[in-house]
Amino acid sequence: MRTLISTAFVSLDGVMEGPGGEPEYRNAGWTFKNIDFVPEAYEIKGREQEEAAAMLLGRASYQAFSPVWPDMPEFPQYKVMPKYVVSTTLTADDLVANWGETTILRSLDEVAALKQTEGGPIIVHGSVALNHSLSDAGLIDRYHLLVFPLLLGAGKRLFSTTDKDTQQLKLVEHETYANGVQKQVFDVVR
Repeated sequence: MRTLISTAFVSLDGVMEGPGGEPEYRNAGWTFKNIDFVPEAYEIKGREQEEAAAMLLGRASYQAFSPVWPDMPEFPQYKVMPKYVVSTTLTADDLVANWGETTILRSLDEVAALKQTEGGPIIVHGSVALNHSLSDAGLIDRYHLLVFPLLLGAGKRLFSTTDKDTQQLKLVEHETYANGVQKQVFDVVR
Protein backbone atom coordinates (compact mmCIF):
# COMPACT_ATOMS: atom_id res chain seq x y z
CA MET A 1 0.00 0.00 0.00
CA ARG A 2 1.32 3.43 -0.96
CA THR A 3 1.65 6.23 1.57
CA LEU A 4 -0.40 9.37 0.90
CA ILE A 5 1.35 12.50 2.21
CA SER A 6 -0.31 15.89 2.51
CA THR A 7 2.27 18.68 2.42
CA ALA A 8 1.41 22.29 3.17
CA PHE A 9 2.56 25.70 4.25
CA VAL A 10 0.15 26.73 7.03
CA SER A 11 -0.24 29.70 9.29
CA LEU A 12 -0.41 29.08 13.02
CA ASP A 13 -4.20 29.34 12.78
CA GLY A 14 -4.34 26.69 10.04
CA VAL A 15 -4.78 28.83 6.91
CA MET A 16 -3.11 27.40 3.82
CA GLU A 17 -4.47 29.43 0.91
CA GLY A 18 -2.31 31.77 -1.14
CA PRO A 19 1.11 31.13 0.41
CA GLY A 20 3.03 31.90 -2.77
CA GLY A 21 1.44 35.15 -3.88
CA GLU A 22 -1.62 34.07 -5.83
CA PRO A 23 -3.38 37.41 -6.41
CA GLU A 24 -6.93 36.18 -5.85
CA TYR A 25 -6.34 35.64 -2.12
CA ARG A 26 -6.60 38.30 0.58
CA ASN A 27 -3.30 37.43 2.27
CA ALA A 28 -1.46 36.32 -0.86
CA GLY A 29 2.26 35.67 -0.46
CA TRP A 30 2.18 35.39 3.32
CA THR A 31 5.12 32.95 3.39
CA PHE A 32 7.40 35.72 2.13
CA LYS A 33 6.03 38.75 3.98
CA ASN A 34 7.71 39.58 7.28
CA ILE A 35 9.37 36.15 7.42
CA ASP A 36 13.12 35.98 6.92
CA PHE A 37 14.20 33.36 4.40
CA VAL A 38 16.05 30.52 6.13
CA PRO A 39 17.08 27.92 3.50
CA GLU A 40 17.25 24.98 5.91
CA ALA A 41 13.55 25.43 6.71
CA TYR A 42 12.76 24.29 3.17
CA GLU A 43 14.95 21.16 3.19
CA ILE A 44 11.82 19.04 3.45
CA LYS A 45 10.59 20.36 0.08
CA GLY A 46 13.66 18.96 -1.69
CA ARG A 47 13.34 15.70 0.20
CA GLU A 48 9.69 15.40 -0.87
CA GLN A 49 10.71 15.60 -4.53
CA GLU A 50 13.30 12.87 -4.02
CA GLU A 51 11.06 10.52 -2.04
CA ALA A 52 7.67 10.91 -3.75
CA ALA A 53 6.79 8.64 -6.64
CA ALA A 54 3.61 10.46 -7.72
CA MET A 55 1.74 13.71 -7.15
CA LEU A 56 -1.98 14.06 -6.40
CA LEU A 57 -3.78 17.37 -6.91
CA GLY A 58 -7.28 18.75 -6.86
CA ARG A 59 -8.60 20.52 -9.95
CA ALA A 60 -8.00 24.08 -8.72
CA SER A 61 -4.42 23.39 -7.61
CA TYR A 62 -3.67 21.57 -10.86
CA GLN A 63 -4.94 24.56 -12.83
CA ALA A 64 -2.84 26.92 -10.68
CA PHE A 65 0.38 24.87 -10.72
CA SER A 66 0.39 23.38 -14.24
CA PRO A 67 1.11 26.63 -16.11
CA VAL A 68 4.01 27.47 -13.75
CA TRP A 69 5.67 24.42 -12.19
CA PRO A 70 6.74 22.55 -15.37
CA ASP A 71 9.33 25.22 -16.23
CA MET A 72 10.53 26.01 -12.70
CA PRO A 73 14.09 24.80 -12.05
CA GLU A 74 13.20 24.26 -8.36
CA PHE A 75 10.86 21.35 -9.23
CA PRO A 76 12.69 19.11 -11.73
CA GLN A 77 11.52 15.78 -10.28
CA TYR A 78 7.89 16.90 -10.29
CA LYS A 79 8.06 17.53 -14.03
CA VAL A 80 8.64 13.87 -14.85
CA MET A 81 6.72 12.35 -11.93
CA PRO A 82 3.29 10.82 -12.69
CA LYS A 83 0.50 13.15 -11.66
CA TYR A 84 -3.10 12.41 -10.71
CA VAL A 85 -5.81 15.06 -10.66
CA VAL A 86 -9.04 14.43 -8.78
CA SER A 87 -11.82 16.17 -10.69
CA THR A 88 -15.32 15.52 -11.94
CA THR A 89 -15.09 18.31 -14.51
CA LEU A 90 -11.62 18.27 -16.13
CA THR A 91 -11.13 16.47 -19.42
CA ALA A 92 -7.98 15.28 -21.15
CA ASP A 93 -8.12 18.46 -23.27
CA ASP A 94 -7.67 20.53 -20.07
CA LEU A 95 -4.32 18.91 -19.23
CA VAL A 96 -1.02 20.57 -20.11
CA ALA A 97 1.31 18.68 -22.44
CA ASN A 98 4.65 19.69 -20.88
CA TRP A 99 4.25 18.34 -17.33
CA GLY A 100 4.58 14.61 -17.82
CA GLU A 101 2.03 11.83 -17.49
CA THR A 102 -1.22 13.03 -15.91
CA THR A 103 -4.24 10.91 -15.10
CA ILE A 104 -7.66 12.22 -14.10
CA LEU A 105 -9.32 10.42 -11.19
CA ARG A 106 -13.08 10.92 -10.80
CA SER A 107 -13.63 9.82 -7.18
CA LEU A 108 -12.10 9.08 -3.79
CA ASP A 109 -12.66 5.40 -4.56
CA GLU A 110 -10.18 5.81 -7.42
CA VAL A 111 -7.73 7.48 -5.03
CA ALA A 112 -8.15 4.57 -2.60
CA ALA A 113 -7.49 2.15 -5.47
CA LEU A 114 -4.36 4.12 -6.46
CA LYS A 115 -3.06 3.76 -2.90
CA GLN A 116 -3.37 -0.03 -3.26
CA THR A 117 -1.00 -0.11 -6.25
CA GLU A 118 2.74 -0.76 -6.13
CA GLY A 119 5.04 2.23 -5.89
CA GLY A 120 6.38 4.87 -3.59
CA PRO A 121 4.66 7.68 -1.70
CA ILE A 122 2.06 9.96 -3.28
CA ILE A 123 2.38 13.65 -2.36
CA VAL A 124 -0.54 16.09 -2.23
CA HIS A 125 0.29 19.78 -2.71
CA GLY A 126 -2.20 22.57 -2.06
CA SER A 127 -5.66 21.22 -2.85
CA VAL A 128 -7.70 22.44 0.12
CA ALA A 129 -11.00 20.77 -0.83
CA LEU A 130 -9.22 17.55 -1.80
CA ASN A 131 -7.33 17.52 1.53
CA HIS A 132 -10.63 17.83 3.39
CA SER A 133 -12.17 14.96 1.43
CA LEU A 134 -9.09 12.74 1.75
CA SER A 135 -8.85 13.36 5.48
CA ASP A 136 -12.56 12.77 6.05
CA ALA A 137 -12.28 9.48 4.11
CA GLY A 138 -9.25 8.37 6.15
CA LEU A 139 -6.93 8.29 3.12
CA ILE A 140 -4.12 10.58 4.37
CA ASP A 141 -1.25 8.72 6.05
CA ARG A 142 1.16 11.55 6.85
CA TYR A 143 1.31 15.35 7.07
CA HIS A 144 4.40 17.41 6.20
CA LEU A 145 3.74 20.88 7.57
CA LEU A 146 5.76 24.06 7.57
CA VAL A 147 3.95 26.18 10.16
CA PHE A 148 4.55 29.92 9.88
CA PRO A 149 4.39 32.22 12.92
CA LEU A 150 1.45 34.20 11.55
CA LEU A 151 -2.24 34.48 12.36
CA LEU A 152 -4.07 35.17 9.10
CA GLY A 153 -7.58 35.02 10.50
CA ALA A 154 -9.49 34.45 7.28
CA GLY A 155 -8.80 31.93 4.58
CA LYS A 156 -9.16 28.31 3.59
CA ARG A 157 -7.83 25.98 6.23
CA LEU A 158 -5.95 22.71 5.86
CA PHE A 159 -8.15 20.71 8.17
CA SER A 160 -11.79 19.90 7.58
CA THR A 161 -14.46 21.12 9.98
CA THR A 162 -16.53 17.98 9.45
CA ASP A 163 -17.94 16.56 12.68
CA LYS A 164 -16.06 13.27 12.90
CA ASP A 165 -14.32 11.06 15.42
CA THR A 166 -11.02 12.19 16.92
CA GLN A 167 -8.03 11.43 14.71
CA GLN A 168 -4.78 10.92 16.56
CA LEU A 169 -1.51 12.02 14.99
CA LYS A 170 2.00 10.96 15.99
CA LEU A 171 4.77 13.55 15.73
CA VAL A 172 7.67 11.82 13.95
CA GLU A 173 9.87 14.78 13.00
CA HIS A 174 10.05 18.41 14.05
CA GLU A 175 12.34 21.37 14.03
CA THR A 176 12.08 25.09 14.71
CA TYR A 177 14.09 27.54 12.62
CA ALA A 178 15.55 30.97 13.40
CA ASN A 179 12.70 32.71 11.55
CA GLY A 180 10.07 31.01 13.74
CA VAL A 181 8.92 28.54 11.07
CA GLN A 182 8.30 25.07 12.45
CA LYS A 183 8.61 21.81 10.55
CA GLN A 184 6.08 19.29 11.85
CA VAL A 185 5.78 15.81 10.35
CA PHE A 186 2.91 13.70 11.66
CA ASP A 187 1.88 10.13 10.93
CA VAL A 188 -1.84 9.43 11.11
CA VAL A 189 -2.46 6.81 13.81
CA ARG A 190 -4.77 4.01 12.66
